[in-house]
Amino acid sequence: MTDLEYQDLAESALTAVEIGCDRINDETDADIDNQRTGGMITLTFSNRSQIIINLQKPLQEIWMAAKAGGFHYKFSGGQWADTKDSSEFFANLSRYASEQAGQALVFRASADVDKA
Repeated sequence: MTDLEYQDLAESALTAVEIGCDRINDETDADIDNQRTGGMITLTFSNRSQIIINLQKPLQEIWMAAKAGGFHYKFSGGQWADTKDSSEFFANLSRYASEQAGQALVFRASADVDKA
């Protein structure tokens, strides 16, 4: 993958996270504060726990840090897959955010955003 392809796919993923936060805040009382600085998004939950998602351009990866640990994702087979167990980024983000928010939350890839 070229650097430009990576950048486009990674930016699309970050945008989907931002859109997901807006949708979740509209539909639930989760109250996720999301702040983006360049290639990094910090999600802060009402209990002050955080999930940090950032781009690792030299490695062409997306990294996520949550209470559950740190995770690295590479784009493979049309999705961002964990480099250790191939689990999907948005499924994992949904699980970790749900744990930290204390309620079921769902994040979707940008291609799935309009299917809500």
